[in-house]
Amino acid sequence: MSFSLESHLPHRTCYLASQSPRRKQLLQLIGLKFHVLPSGIDEEACTERDPVAHVQKLALAKAEDVGRRIESGLVVGADTIVVLDGEILGKPVDEEDAVRMLRRLSGRTHQVYTGFAILFQPEDDKVTGYEVTNVRFRPLQEWEIRSYVATGSPMDKAGAYGIQDQSALFADRIEGCFYNVVGFPLTRFYLTLLNFIKEHAYE
Repeated sequence: MSFSLESHLPHRTCYLASQSPRRKQLLQLIGLKFHVLPSGIDEEACTERDPVAHVQKLALAKAEDVGRRIESGLVVGADTIVVLDGEILGKPVDEEDAVRMLRRLSGRTHQVYTGFAILFQPEDDKVTGYEVTNVRFRPLQEWEIRSYVATGSPMDKAGAYGIQDQSALFADRIEGCFYNVVGFPLTRFYLTLLNFIKEHAYE
């Protein structure tokens, strides 16, 4: 018997407002059935510098963008950023930018923030949440950084790394939710969703 959220959810079609294969895999892990319907939001247009506000604002914008394109359903939006010394590190623009980011992260502790939004249509009921995890990188050698960048894996990831790929060898300590670093805080999302359903008495 597999674990599934389906029996605890309202009879709504669920949509994931993201093309991220990592988020797709994580939501499938907890038995959530959904359609992938990516948002058209330009993430780079967000100028919010506060990490918590940044990820929740973008997550909600993505969910609302998809919500406007459906008549009824449950929409999940999410956004993940890497923060070093208070500075938000986005996705690298090219390979040299990825190298520069990884050099900065080498031997340092940074924070990974993921915001999520849950939107019910047609009621337009919504809730947001977030998780933050501390990640420490051991000192990295230049050849390690360049070899990793050459794989192409860092190019679509905030902070130029994905903890679920070869860069798993870079982190020697993680404090907090591991799945948050992968791209989606499963436990925080799960508890928020169940509580939101209970509060609104959805059927």
